[in-house]
Amino acid sequence: MPALPFEFSPSLAPLGVFVLSLLILYWISQQVAYQIQAFFYHLTHSEDMVTVGLFLAYLPGVFIHESAHWLMARLLRLKTGKFRVWPQRRRGSIGMGSVNVQTGGVWRDSLVGMAPLIVGSILVTLIAQRSFFAYRMTDAWAQGAWAAGLQAFWRGLGEEDGLLWAYLLFAIANAMMPSASDRQPLKSLILYVVGAVALYLILGLPSGPLTSVLDWSAPFLLQLTGALLFTLLLDIIVIVVLWLVTRVILIFRG
Repeated sequence: MPALPFEFSPSLAPLGVFVLSLLILYWISQQVAYQIQAFFYHLTHSEDMVTVGLFLAYLPGVFIHESAHWLMARLLRLKTGKFRVWPQRRRGSIGMGSVNVQTGGVWRDSLVGMAPLIVGSILVTLIAQRSFFAYRMTDAWAQGAWAAGLQAFWRGLGEEDGLLWAYLLFAIANAMMPSASDRQPLKSLILYVVGAVALYLILGLPSGPLTSVLDWSAPFLLQLTGALLFTLLLDIIVIVVLWLVTRVILIFRG
């Protein structure tokens, strides 16, 4: 068996860090949604207001999420139907919006399902890097200067129109994650990809093309990872603030 995994390890590092950051953000996003709902519930004691509050918190991101589905479907020449950007409660969950799209097979359905994550990642990277200079934070952390990295984070939020851009970053990043229906066609696609990679390694095919692709994508992945890390810190702050405010509400209401 060729020692391909060892040859690939330096090139795989940016991809691995990106995937790990994305998975952590996915989990943190769920905690953010929980804290938003807890805040509005204890504030209003109304499930309807919880639904509306969560929707308004994510509104720009919800519109981009559904628009990405629609745009990808049109690019792939799939028929689209009803376009909805409004919350609905169903089976214990809250749907923020939906787009009816014609089924087009595993590959096209997977692209339509992943479109919000693709578009959202691009927008999150542009906002974090262009408006908040997130690279200053990650560059400091890469040198082990954790305090300097946190200072760079706060300086970024203090940039012109920082609060507006922070809200857009928050809404887009937390609404871009694929829903259960978005992830459905990915199961078959992941099996295909894993099988193809395994076959490539087993057959001992040249590692050069894969390494070249990984090396070419590394700068983009590093920029995207920096944006995700910036968003993670922002989400953690939102969670802490919402938790504290909710505790205050509970104390005053006995």
